[in-house]
Amino acid sequence: MSDLFWLSDAQMARLEPYFPKSHGKPRVDDRRVLSGIIFINRNGLRWRDAPKEYGPHKTLYNRWKRWSDRGVFARIMAGLAAEHGEETTVMIDATHLKAHRTASSLGVKKGGVGV
Repeated sequence: MSDLFWLSDAQMARLEPYFPKSHGKPRVDDRRVLSGIIFINRNGLRWRDAPKEYGPHKTLYNRWKRWSDRGVFARIMAGLAAEHGEETTVMIDATHLKAHRTASSLGVKKGGVGV
């Protein structure tokens, strides 16, 4: 698979200060695991469908779950946002809700004029 995502050296250098310290047994390659997590999330795949180049899918899931529970990813996002120096926030939300076919007539009473 030639379209795999890999974090660059510069990107890893920016992320490393936010990683938790390793206690005891050293972690498997952070670049490989984080690149795999990003690839899975970006493409909307199941953990089980991770390309083998990123290592075992269980390792990807376990790291994602552990670091999510500990707030590591939230700290990374907050830290990277703080480095940017923007004082204003711009957010784009692409969610949409499908309205029921009767939603347009909610203000109309039966047999009468709408309120």
